[in-house]
Amino acid sequence: ATPDLIPVAFFGAHMEGLPLNKDLQALNAQFLYTAKTAPIYEFYALAGGPPYRPGIVRVNAPTQGHAIDCEVWGLTAEALGKLIVSIPAPLGIGTITLDNNQQIKGFICEQAGLEGSQNITQWGGWRQYLAHNR
Repeated sequence: ATPDLIPVAFFGAHMEGLPLNKDLQALNAQFLYTAKTAPIYEFYALAGGPPYRPGIVRVNAPTQGHAIDCEVWGLTAEALGKLIVSIPAPLGIGTITLDNNQQIKGFICEQAGLEGSQNITQWGGWRQYLAHNR
């Protein structure tokens, strides 16, 4: 990765081989690495779709959270700006803490977006959830 790339964590439809990855390709994003979050999150399959999307929410009591798999992609500031304006509510970009305590930007979900969603935290990631539900 070059120094001008901003690392961004993706948890669902934008990951390699999934329906919205083409959007990252169009922004010339570079795949950097796979990672896990710190164990302070819950993970949800959001209502609506297609494309079907997950949402990650930080929990107030860290003992209730879990580590969630993600892909980290590098985007230029211009590309990240274009991505941000395309993100539909209840999703957005916020700060994600990885399991090595590094903080990077990544997709987050507003609490209001959890209405009608399914808690899928036990699967530990979107790919695992999709594999279970095929």
